Amino acid sequence: MPEETTSRPHIVTCTAPVNIAVVKYWGKRDEDLILPISSSLSVTLHQDQLKTTTTVAISTSFKVDRMWLNGKEEDITHPRLQSCLREIRRLARKRRNDGEPDSTESTGLSHKVHICSVNNFPTAAGLASSAAGFACLVYSLAQAFGVEGDLSGIARQGSGSACRSMYGGFVQWIMGNRDDGKDSIAQQVEPESHWPELRILVLVASAKRKPIGSTSGMQTSVQTSVLLKHRAESVVPHRMDKMIKAVQKRDFAAFAEITMKDSNQFHATCLDTYPPIFYLNSVSQQIIHLVHRYNGHYRESRVAYSFDAGPNAVIFTLQQHVPEFVRVVQHFFPPDTNGEEYAKSRNLFLY
Repeated sequence: MPEETTSRPHIVTCTAPVNIAVVKYWGKRDEDLILPISSSLSVTLHQDQLKTTTTVAISTSFKVDRMWLNGKEEDITHPRLQSCLREIRRLARKRRNDGEPDSTESTGLSHKVHICSVNNFPTAAGLASSAAGFACLVYSLAQAFGVEGDLSGIARQGSGSACRSMYGGFVQWIMGNRDDGKDSIAQQVEPESHWPELRILVLVASAKRKPIGSTSGMQTSVQTSVLLKHRAESVVPHRMDKMIKAVQKRDFAAFAEITMKDSNQFHATCLDTYPPIFYLNSVSQQIIHLVHRYNGHYRESRVAYSFDAGPNAVIFTLQQHVPEFVRVVQHFFPPDTNGEEYAKSRNLFLY
């Protein structure tokens, strides 16, 4: 960072992608460090349509740390935000104390930061906004403070799935076994260039904030769901192995089946939670039925659905099937008489 002789801030802007888990993360063994009860695997989406953009400014003129999300100021004292800030500053201080090149007092360790973050998609509607948000935050802070190396462990402390948004392509979040969480990190399984024919559609069934957040939902599931315990111990380990093989072989039939079964089981654990958690709505259920009818018509898996903690469907398919499936969806979910309402509702396609 250049030496600051005036109050002009040092500014860094970065973007980060959304990721969609095809083997879901649900449940933590450590709430503070955000350590999962099982591993997970995701696909990182392209940033042309879905991304978070974060700008970090450091200045001697700033009196306190502040943060804005989509134009609204957020509570900077939130424990997860503080955890990321604290860890980045700790690493920057360590780098300075170790006497690494370009690491001096001018890195602004004592200066306050202002953070502005914007999502170009519905926040808290089940589109992994926190994953992209914290991945972008951590990377931006690291760039601003001159921190290098693997950042997925820090991003994980902001939002568990954020560690997977630190990489493109197909990414696994390794559960790890250590109490300090040092081995709970993200690793790229295959790069984004590995499966060029794979396409992803997002069908927005609702842009409203979900009634129960993922954090509280997970806590209740861990405490009450017998199915979740069975899933973590007996299902996910084998499913991870099968999914990685399907991805490596570009076996869409196997990929599709595992993806849909895992989505179904995730929402089954939500229903097994007491009181039960309902993330899917009637449109979500109609999409599920449509996908199975479509695949049944061709007697092969041409499309697959996945739902995170929200009603919006993520559809996986191959390039050659996109035009027809889009027409099918538009047929069964025709525009409302009010075109403006249609554009805002369930038929919003994002490629």
